[in-house]
Amino acid sequence: MALPRYWIIVASQEHVMLGVAGGFAQAGHGKRIGLAKMHAGDRIIYYSPKKVFGEDEPLHVFTALGEVSDEDIVQVEMSPDFKPFRRKVKYQRSGAVKIEPLINDLEFIRNKKSWGYAFRFGLIEIQKPDFDRIEKAFENKA
Repeated sequence: MALPRYWIIVASQEHVMLGVAGGFAQAGHGKRIGLAKMHAGDRIIYYSPKKVFGEDEPLHVFTALGEVSDEDIVQVEMSPDFKPFRRKVKYQRSGAVKIEPLINDLEFIRNKKSWGYAFRFGLIEIQKPDFDRIEKAFENKA
């Protein structure tokens, strides 16, 4: 069995909570390509720059943490024009963990002054020590 990989998916808090409630992950506005890089046992964290997609109010928090459950990628029809791909995820944590106190300790954020740049692609593979730091922050909030 391959070692797990660690991912951050960027999405609004509103969208993340829909995924937590439904036990699924969606990335890249429903595209399949990012989800296809993941495998059962991989761990994911959601980062939410905003509370609501399309609105201006910033949030800047990690909002959920879980594990990819299986190898299946499914497509669902939300509307005739929107058929996103999803993966099953077992979520262990959700909430709001502020990023600011963690920035200096997260290795995947290379430029600490322009830290938001690290999230520009919407899906980021990170190393286990960074995942563990964020997971510990979730545990400390509980």
